[in-house]
Amino acid sequence: MSDPKGRGKRTMSENAIQIRGLRKTYSGRRGVPGKEALGDVDLDIPAGSVFGLLGPNGAGKSTLINILAGLVIKSAGKVTIWGFDQDVNPRQSRAAIGVMPQELNLDPFFTPRGALEVQAGLYGVPGSQRRSDEILKLIGLEDKAQAYARTLSGGMRRRLLLGKALVHRPHVLVLDEPTAGVDIELRQMLWENIRRLNAEGMTIILTTHYLEEAEEMCDQIAIINHGQVVARDSTANLLARLDARKMIIAPESPVVTLPAAPGIEVAVRTDGTLALTYHSAQTGAEAVLSAVRDAGIRIRDVRTEQADLQDVFLELTRSR
Repeated sequence: MSDPKGRGKRTMSENAIQIRGLRKTYSGRRGVPGKEALGDVDLDIPAGSVFGLLGPNGAGKSTLINILAGLVIKSAGKVTIWGFDQDVNPRQSRAAIGVMPQELNLDPFFTPRGALEVQAGLYGVPGSQRRSDEILKLIGLEDKAQAYARTLSGGMRRRLLLGKALVHRPHVLVLDEPTAGVDIELRQMLWENIRRLNAEGMTIILTTHYLEEAEEMCDQIAIINHGQVVARDSTANLLARLDARKMIIAPESPVVTLPAAPGIEVAVRTDGTLALTYHSAQTGAEAVLSAVRDAGIRIRDVRTEQADLQDVFLELTRSR
């Protein structure tokens, strides 16, 4: 997106966000110890990327996002947003980022245009540089510009939250569970907008519980668990870390005896097919087929499945 104020230009080879030694401990009550939400987090988010921030509930994702947005004060560490140190240049670092929160926190008595105008004023955007009508068209609310927010559907309110995050032309856009509880049509509209903004050079940070979305949308992913970054890599590399394979066997008749062999796990699916999980580095496909034949099973059809992001996520968070 264009940058009328000329705030800190960045190239694709540089980081939009750099985090070093980030810690956050919430104070406890009398007699109750404090809770460490983040512990010594280091993280680089490349400029121009769509970056996934994943983790189970309570892992520290919201705390990290709120620190980036300037809503939570960190306990220790350094955060740099678009080249601006949060401690040295708090106004510039905050102006470089926009956040679409998960909660539908809108004033019910503002119209969408009014909400965008107020938000732009809070960021000091001059009247001549405001883009309220352009943003309303982008988020598909131009026909609701003068309707009170309290009359909007839940999906329309979520679109308005996206519009508010864009009023000051941020270089970095954070989307906190943007498609939680929305219908398919709205989800597709949101992702079309995200792809368009990213194509224009905006860095996108996405948190989501829909792992298939992260797998489809994100160039790189960090997985957080118990306040620690347990993995950070390209989506392709994360998927490659698991060499687990599944061979799906459709038998010609109901199975009486399940296949059994070292390194092979067998599960019977509801449709009667067998899912045989094995690790390709230890067990070859021929060994799996031999175990099936040894069990007296005649094969009607066979296919293989590779690990998806959900498998990686579960593997990285299960025992930590």
